Amino acid sequence: MKLRKQIFDLVDRDRKGMRWSRIYDWYMLAMIVASIVPLMFVDDYPIFRILETVSVIAFVLDYAGRWFTSDMLLGKGRLSFLIYPFTPMAVIDLLSILPGLNLISSQFKLLRLTRLLKIVRVLKIFRYSDKVAVFMKVMHRERHVLLSVLMVALFYIFITALVMFNAEPHVNPETGVATFRSFFDALYWSTVTLTTVGYGDLCPVTDVGRVVSMLSSLFGVAIIALPSGVITAGYMDELRRRKESGEDPNRE
Repeated sequence: MKLRKQIFDLVDRDRKGMRWSRIYDWYMLAMIVASIVPLMFVDDYPIFRILETVSVIAFVLDYAGRWFTSDMLLGKGRLSFLIYPFTPMAVIDLLSILPGLNLISSQFKLLRLTRLLKIVRVLKIFRYSDKVAVFMKVMHRERHVLLSVLMVALFYIFITALVMFNAEPHVNPETGVATFRSFFDALYWSTVTLTTVGYGDLCPVTDVGRVVSMLSSLFGVAIIALPSGVITAGYMDELRRRKESGEDPNRE
C-alpha cells in the first residue's frame, strides 16, 4: 500500500509541490518533446529510433503507474481500474503508446498511422504543465459563454456562405476562372473572412458579394475580440484566486 501511495504521489503530483513529482513532470515533458522531434524531419535517422524507444518505455511505465493507482485518483474502489482506461487523458496516453508498438514487432505496422498518431503526444503536455492546466480550467469555467460565441460565429459563417454561394457567379465572367464552385468553397471563404485572415484565393466579384465581404470582416473583428476578453478576464481571476489561496501562480 505504501508503494502504491508513493507511485500515486509521483505520477499524479502533489499540488503543494513535492520535489520528486516536479522532477518527474519535467522528465515526462522532456520525453514528450523527444518523441515528437522526429516529426520535424523528413529523413529517418538512427537517433530517432533511440528517442522513440526511450520515450515509449517512459509512456508505458507512466500509463501502468497511473492505472495501478487509479483507485486513489477516481475513488471508486476496484471499479476505478475498469473506468480509468476510458477517461480522456488515459485514452490520450494509450494513443501515444500505439505508434511505438512496431518497436516490439513489425506486425504492428498497420497500427502505425505513425507520424499523425504521434502528434497526439503533444496533448500529454496538458497533464504536466500547470500553465496549461490553468488555461484549460478557465476554458471549462467559461465554456457556456465561449460556446455561445462559437454558435453565433458558426451561424454567421453559414448565413454569409449561403448568401455568397447564391449571389456570386460560379465562374468569374472577367477571367473565366472558377470561383465558388461548391458550397464548401463558400464556407471556406466565409470562415477565413470572418477570422480576418483573407487569403485572397477566393474573391467576390459582384457588389452584393463585396458588401457581404465587408460586413463579414467587420463582424469578424468583434467575434475574435469577444472570446479573447472572456479568456483574459477568466485567466486573471484564476491567478488572483490562486494567489489568495497561497498557491504560486508562477509555477510551471
